[in-house]
Amino acid sequence: MHEHGTLLTRYLEARKSIFIDKFDWSVSEADGMEFDQYDTPFARWVILHQFGQILGGVRMLPTTAKCGIYSYMLRDAQLGLLEDLPTDILFFPAPVEHNVWEATRFFITDAVPATERLKVQALLFRSMSQTAVENGGSYILGVVPAIWSRWARRIGVSATPIGTRFSIDGTSSQSVLFEARNFTL
Repeated sequence: MHEHGTLLTRYLEARKSIFIDKFDWSVSEADGMEFDQYDTPFARWVILHQFGQILGGVRMLPTTAKCGIYSYMLRDAQLGLLEDLPTDILFFPAPVEHNVWEATRFFITDAVPATERLKVQALLFRSMSQTAVENGGSYILGVVPAIWSRWARRIGVSATPIGTRFSIDGTSSQSVLFEARNFTL
């Protein structure tokens, strides 16, 4: 954090503008930023920016993370620790493995023009995958909008559904598994 000045703060402000202001999610906020119990020292934040303006980002956690009673979002949902998410969020017990990472809060800001969105989405996905690989990850779990297959196809990746569809604040979502791999960035 000390190497990037206020970049993390601006990223958390951008998360607020997306998840609270735009999507009206009922999530934690303070001082104009959105953050929660998963923004811990275990987290890796992938932040795309251009001259300091946030274009997109994603938060990543190893599935071995543990901070107080919390581990990572999908596991905590399955354990009944998160009242807004179903306990049957996965078809199998949530893994606790060094090679499995969770990605949450994936977003692209409105500052990205429509003509550039696909390119930025692909770059963010590839950067997320690269971050997992660099930290020993082989797989990435995440909750995505239920139209994920169309989105994944457009950026040239594949995923496997690993849970039933459910609704988060009016958005149909589903847990999926991506294979983490090195990309040429």
